[in-house]
Amino acid sequence: MRKNTFGPLGQVSVLTLGGGGIGQIWGANSREECVATVHAAIDAGIDLLDTAPMYRNCETIVGETFGGKLPAGLRVTTKCALGTPPPGETEKRLAQSLENSLRTMRLDHADIFFLHTNICADDYVYAVGREAQDRLATRWSIYADELVPAFETLKAAGKIRTWGITGSGVPDTIIRALKHDRKPAYVQAVTNLLDSAGSLRRYAEPAKPREIIKVANEQGVGVLGIRAVQAGALTAAIDRDVSPNNPDSKDFVRAAPFRALAKEIGEDPAVLAHRYALAMPGVATVILGVKNRAELAQCVDAAARPLDAATMARIDGLGLRS
Repeated sequence: MRKNTFGPLGQVSVLTLGGGGIGQIWGANSREECVATVHAAIDAGIDLLDTAPMYRNCETIVGETFGGKLPAGLRVTTKCALGTPPPGETEKRLAQSLENSLRTMRLDHADIFFLHTNICADDYVYAVGREAQDRLATRWSIYADELVPAFETLKAAGKIRTWGITGSGVPDTIIRALKHDRKPAYVQAVTNLLDSAGSLRRYAEPAKPREIIKVANEQGVGVLGIRAVQAGALTAAIDRDVSPNNPDSKDFVRAAPFRALAKEIGEDPAVLAHRYALAMPGVATVILGVKNRAELAQCVDAAARPLDAATMARIDGLGLRS
């Protein structure tokens, strides 16, 4: 599998196996199939697993699959959904979350530790879900004054190799973090043809995923692409029950012209969406939400067939971006 330059961790496969599918949150799946999918991903050349404690069974499956002995070259991430805790609580909560994840995965360190909540200004008010804002977002003063030093402490202790942030939140604040004097080594950024974070989006301002990717590259921050198929909106059919009012359902409706184009050129829409994400400039690796070997095989096929400029232009010409 092709590899790209990936900041302090060196080279990385262009595909990363995400924990949502193997954690059994993206539709029905057996534990045996999850384990088989992990092994198949490694056999295909994938060398990064992206996990999180909120991905249900994901970290348990990693621990059971490898017994604490990862294959040579395989790196693992985990995350902490910190939110905005009371002042002085950040370091303790971060360390506890990491220790729980490492214990579950039977590892002594994580290669990347991500902040799994968004970042917002201290006085910012969400347009959607404001009552849950301090659970879903880390306010800037906590981020800059407590979270970043806590990450660096864990790095110095050898518990993590480096750290990163989730880049699906308020665009201007994400860009501020990327330009901060103590910037992350990595950012997970929305990477799809709709420029949509779907149900993850809580802000009213225009989305700027491509600007976030551009700034990250300018700042030397490695980019992991997320939401390549936008939670199923860019597939032939969403494989779970979702309300028609859910942003992911609305994106599915909006993406109808894309599915028509995929049919015209004889391509599965999920494969074409992954080929598009892999062709977006500035993205080192695209995180997969696959839940079984069949879906994984489609993505491996997509990675082996770089999207040509003419087809990418046709997709952009549909005018589907947020």
